[in-house]
Amino acid sequence: MLSAQTIAIVKSTVPLLESAGVAITNHFYQRMFQVNPELKDIFNMTNQHSGRQQFALFSAIAAYAKNIDNLSVLTETVERVAHKHTSFFIQPEHYDIVGHHLIETLRELAPAAFTPEVEQAWTQAYGALANILTGRERQLYKQTEQKPGGWYGPRRFIVKEKIRESELVSSFVLVPKNGEAVVDYLPGQYLGVKVKPAHCDYYEIRQYSLSDKANSHSYRISVKRESGEVAGLVSNYLHNEIQAGDELDILPPAGDFFLQSAHLPTVLISAGVGLTPMLSMLESIVALKQQTPVFFLHACENMQQHSFAQRISQLEQDYPLLHNFTWYNKAEQNTAAAQFTGLMDLNAVAAQLPLQSANFYLCGPTGFMKFAKDQLLALGVASAQIHYEVFGPHSDL
Repeated sequence: MLSAQTIAIVKSTVPLLESAGVAITNHFYQRMFQVNPELKDIFNMTNQHSGRQQFALFSAIAAYAKNIDNLSVLTETVERVAHKHTSFFIQPEHYDIVGHHLIETLRELAPAAFTPEVEQAWTQAYGALANILTGRERQLYKQTEQKPGGWYGPRRFIVKEKIRESELVSSFVLVPKNGEAVVDYLPGQYLGVKVKPAHCDYYEIRQYSLSDKANSHSYRISVKRESGEVAGLVSNYLHNEIQAGDELDILPPAGDFFLQSAHLPTVLISAGVGLTPMLSMLESIVALKQQTPVFFLHACENMQQHSFAQRISQLEQDYPLLHNFTWYNKAEQNTAAAQFTGLMDLNAVAAQLPLQSANFYLCGPTGFMKFAKDQLLALGVASAQIHYEVFGPHSDL
């Protein structure tokens, strides 16, 4: 339990944090990777180049300092971070390293303000946060390991199949090398994939949504080939070099974005490769035969980039309560597979949606999700009904 004095001191540093902005986290990461380069085997260096990780960490630090006297408001953040950390196989000793560099960063950037009292308060505050996160992560590790088919840490898998789903997306069906069962997952969750391309100095870990219902013996992830040497480092490696029969190290399923209830009306809204967790949710609902209305709304650039179009059409025939709506951005390539062209306009289908009773799930580029969420709110959907997944470091919509 933090003392009232510690809480007051930490909260008093909020203006300092806000005035420094991401300069704090830029300095922190530069310092940490210089002293502890082995952490490059864990951290996503692509997000370092883009600046997304620095912004996400600064936002988390500022939010913690502001709410240190009411940590209940950070419950969702703690859950999301803990799940993500398990997919990187984060351990308590990593928190010790991060804490050391955080304190040294504050000392180096604000020597006048970082008095012994402030240092002591922040050391205690960071320790309290680390205890919360490591405690939750310990629970998640244990829960996953103890379930049928569960395991702890990286596990060797074989690529059983590699399937091209569209112009940019390929699926990888994964089975454990030891031939034993795999732990089931909640529809919407993801796997951590750990690889070391030949030209890379460090291991790279990425998270990819599971794109099918759980079956206890295999997993399927569907990966978009990202453009750019930095942004597409791992996705291009998987697309270009990994073939059926190759082996990959896989971390257990994780993620706090998942189907809340298969018994309520469900609206799945996605763009691009964001349809992967939505397909997992859809397949799971259909398999349960709950007679739950499902609305599958998807936007993509054109027919060539429309992943799983044939499968969703088949599910539409097999499950009469499935309502499928598609938008192609390129009007000249509109086909029977897409009812609409241009950007997704929810007003076009609003009369058919159960706006007051459904759970709404969003996944895709952050800009798209904000665009869709704003439309839902304007249509009278309550914020609590809207759930979303951000690829990479979290950001609010």
